[in-house]
Amino acid sequence: MFAMVFVIRSFFLLCFPIFCFVILSLLIPAGFLQAQEVPSIVDLKKMTLEQLMEIEVARVYGASKFEQKITEAPSSVSIVTANEIKKYGWRSLAEILRSVRGVFVTNDRNYSYLGVRGFGRPGDYNSRILLLIDGHRVNDNIYDSLLLGNEFILDVDLIDRIEFTRGPGSSLYGSNAFFASIHVITRPGKSINGLEASTEAGSLKTYKGRLTYGNKFLTEMEMLLSGSFYSSGGNERLYFREYDSPSSNHGLAERVDREGFCNIFSTVSFKDFKFQGGWNKREKTIPTGYYGTDFNHPGNQTLDGRAYLDLKYQRGFKNGTDVTARIFYDYYQYKGDYLYSGVVNKDSSLGQWWGIESRINKTFFEKHKVILGLEYTNNLRQDQKNYNQEPYRMLLEDKRSSWNGALYIQDEYSIIKNLILNAGIRYDYFKTFGGAVNPRLALIFNPLEKTFFKLLYGTAFRTPNVFELYYHDLGNTSKPNPDLKKETITTYELIWEQYLGKYLRGHSSLYYYRINDLISQTIDPEDGLMVYQNIDKTEAKGLELGLEIRGLKGVEAKASYAWQEAINQVSGEELTNSPKHLARVGLSIPLLQKKIFFSPELRYMGRRKTLGGNATGGFLTMNATLLLQNLIPGLEISGGVYNLGDQSYGDPGGAEHRQDIIQQDGRTFRLKVTYRF
Repeated sequence: MFAMVFVIRSFFLLCFPIFCFVILSLLIPAGFLQAQEVPSIVDLKKMTLEQLMEIEVARVYGASKFEQKITEAPSSVSIVTANEIKKYGWRSLAEILRSVRGVFVTNDRNYSYLGVRGFGRPGDYNSRILLLIDGHRVNDNIYDSLLLGNEFILDVDLIDRIEFTRGPGSSLYGSNAFFASIHVITRPGKSINGLEASTEAGSLKTYKGRLTYGNKFLTEMEMLLSGSFYSSGGNERLYFREYDSPSSNHGLAERVDREGFCNIFSTVSFKDFKFQGGWNKREKTIPTGYYGTDFNHPGNQTLDGRAYLDLKYQRGFKNGTDVTARIFYDYYQYKGDYLYSGVVNKDSSLGQWWGIESRINKTFFEKHKVILGLEYTNNLRQDQKNYNQEPYRMLLEDKRSSWNGALYIQDEYSIIKNLILNAGIRYDYFKTFGGAVNPRLALIFNPLEKTFFKLLYGTAFRTPNVFELYYHDLGNTSKPNPDLKKETITTYELIWEQYLGKYLRGHSSLYYYRINDLISQTIDPEDGLMVYQNIDKTEAKGLELGLEIRGLKGVEAKASYAWQEAINQVSGEELTNSPKHLARVGLSIPLLQKKIFFSPELRYMGRRKTLGGNATGGFLTMNATLLLQNLIPGLEISGGVYNLGDQSYGDPGGAEHRQDIIQQDGRTFRLKVTYRF
């Protein structure tokens, strides 16, 4: 067994550079002098009406790892643009994703958690969704988590667009691409074309500033450099009835909702090379008294730090070949201070990893678009630590390292002019868990000019992370389970996409998925400790409907509705934190063409079952943003009001909370000024 593992690891370590450089040496010379040239001017007058209509069809990248029309992507994909982010005044990645059909977000007043297609279990650190920034994997190597709120590494003002790709993506991306993958594409430096400064102020004593420089130079070099800071006093007073007693300040948490962050992000590209790096540090005081900590104490707080460096080479050639290679380094740090009867407990984790990736896209016989890829990741550090500060007592000191590699292939085959077969398969090998094979099949049919049907099948997996496997605190609140197995999902989906005239696009999707060996956070009845176990099987079915209007006299609108039913097959009950109904309507109206926009937004979420067997009520919230741009050259001013009706609502708490339902913010506002020099 040791010999086999040694051979496989040696293959990934030694063959990867051979794979990169042999292919480069053999393929590139043949087409080096034939590199694709992009025309600088497109003569629209010579195009037919049909060709002009094709321009209206959005293009996506993340569904297949190459650019294609959204109607030909082997997935259900939603796109959110920088223009929408600006018009609707969304302040974080979590707020942006709330606008995507079939997606819901919960918040425990520390972190934001993403739910997709009826699945958003308490105790899940967003580990079943993959997040990438310009193709760079962002999930950490301790919790596999996504940091979606103000802890997200990228300022939302630097986002050019977001592609939300539903369905299993392990055939291309491996572990964590379980329910969906999120592809964030950043703004190029030339879109800034100088210096851009932004300042914000809002309710809850909230302030933010950003300074960004971007440009493209005659030397074919392009760069972007940006830095941001944020500070919020949070709610001055929060009431939790579960703590309503004289010994815990009658349930009032006062001035313990503070938050702050700072981040730096930069991209430098030269010809076919692109170097990118990001750094973020965020601190948050916790008002909920979770894990049984001393209630209403400012010493309960968390710190999250995230950084990465990424160097990518990409070049396309006229012979239909596209070559991509990248090398990266990542860093993640978490620190938590928790007080128990005045004793400070220090909880921390540290992750460091590096990796390499190579990919070749090649078109054969004008009908086959084939992708062959190879990946290797070395987790240098996956450390967890927990101790009481005074009197000193070590509760956990777990230091680990691991590695994994993968090989995948995908073929998009045009059977006939209006029928495409997309098939792919990927093999992953993990030092700790062995191998996993995941296929994907998609049949895409275009019977009429503006009508598209997609029939999809795919599987995905997620390996348990080191937190689920090994975390414990000597029996205070939790215990480890090193015998956890990977969980798997099988998904079937039927999609109908319809273009109605020039401005309308309709979307409908029917899906069914089944999860086996689901990793769930449970309470062991024998000792009352939290532990993760492979005890659940889940199946779900749902319907998603969407309608988009773009470009009709400057008016833009999106409406969506999702019905979803997720059931625990072991107990026969509906899943916790799983709303059956989700709806959203967003409308952006130009009050003064291209200069003043009014953008109201309505969101509805149905009732959700809680861990305590209760249910949150369904609720409807409204946001509204007014945007003024180019009244003065280079100046943008926006004002937004969130939860305009001051709706009272809450999200289900996790096993670590005494609260069954955690109350969310009422009405808040923000004023933002941006100036481009």
